[in-house]
Amino acid sequence: MRATPIDATQRRLVVGIVIATLMTFAIVIVDLARGGRADPRTLRAAATLLDGPWRFRTGDAPRWADPSTDDSGWETIDLTAAPGSHDGDVGLPDYVGGWMAHGHPGYHGYAWYRRAVTVPAGAASWDILGPTLVEDGYELYWNGQLLGGSGRLGPDPRVVGTRPLRFALPAAAAGTRGMLAVRAFLLPRSAPGGDAGGMHSAPILAPRPIAAALHRAQWERTVAGYIVEVIEPIAMFAVIGLALGFRSRSSKKEFLILASVALAFMAARRLNNAIVAWTDLMDLRTYSWLASWMWVPTVAFWTMAWNRWLLRPWRSIDVSAVVLAVAAFVGAATHAASVTRGSRLGSIALLVAIAVRIVRDRPIRILPVVTLASIIAAFFGGELLDPIGVPGIWFPFGIGVSRTQYIYAVAVPLLALLIVRTIQSGPQSDRQLRAA
Repeated sequence: MRATPIDATQRRLVVGIVIATLMTFAIVIVDLARGGRADPRTLRAAATLLDGPWRFRTGDAPRWADPSTDDSGWETIDLTAAPGSHDGDVGLPDYVGGWMAHGHPGYHGYAWYRRAVTVPAGAASWDILGPTLVEDGYELYWNGQLLGGSGRLGPDPRVVGTRPLRFALPAAAAGTRGMLAVRAFLLPRSAPGGDAGGMHSAPILAPRPIAAALHRAQWERTVAGYIVEVIEPIAMFAVIGLALGFRSRSSKKEFLILASVALAFMAARRLNNAIVAWTDLMDLRTYSWLASWMWVPTVAFWTMAWNRWLLRPWRSIDVSAVVLAVAAFVGAATHAASVTRGSRLGSIALLVAIAVRIVRDRPIRILPVVTLASIIAAFFGGELLDPIGVPGIWFPFGIGVSRTQYIYAVAVPLLALLIVRTIQSGPQSDRQLRAA
């Protein structure tokens, strides 16, 4: 059977998708290149990175913010980063291991850091740029005075993603030596990393307006680190609009409806990353909870959608998808890793079976098979790509871009092109439009 010729509407849509994709790639590349630049040397030369040895103690006591506290018996943690070090996610510079890498494996809860800081004399006002990566929340004190922090600590802590923050030192701080204290809090984790806990980068002391310029550079890096998590969801919602807008003319109406639901879940999951990195709207507990289950309905809807790409959908596949989704929810709720893994392997088997049927039921259609394969790879990289050594993240321009983001950058345009190919033209389409 020969492929349906592309009509004028389809041709215009294909051209629009290609142009939009290329323009989006260009915008992302420019932002990654800008955000990945090193801080200007002139700015860093005028500022002081407060690395080196800090006094450290696990536990929590408000008096530890007071400069008169005797910390001579505390441990020492060196926050000096190795040259060229960066975190494994965004690519934030000056990365050091947390307290788990300094003799406290498995510890979660509160801990304090302290060090004396000399503020140069002069007429300048001075700021402290907070650490750009802390697990998970922190408060910063100067001579016992709370300057601010990330999240809300206390009896019922609410921790959020660490963002670049700038704290003004008191006007009288110039020309004095004061005590800088950081109170950090780490949420309990089922499988914490070997270097988790507390500060992963040192604060910076800088005069104004140098501090403002460095703070802006930190934000450019943070925005670049999550820009793809905003751009790709926008593209997903655009594809949903395309699918729903042309549903009445499509030969795969049920596929488009279910795929749109799956895309909406995908977009929401990706947007959560940017929301928690850029704002305080979502705390880390909520983020972790959502991340543990949002993939479940997404995979279920994708399975049912691709089942309807077939000429004769199998009801057994729909039932199996629902059963596996229920099992995955149970696994997430009970932290039963074996149940979750079984559900994921079962979902892979269903999607692979659908791909085989797509090939067998009709002449091989490259586009649907490749699109389905990209979606499988995006959701099941741990099972399919990790064993063959495909890295989970790359750092183009010094900014982290995850494997999943790369795959979505291919899958979303392919899905848009696939939707366009389902649009019917000619007398049959005209009759459908008149009947709608």
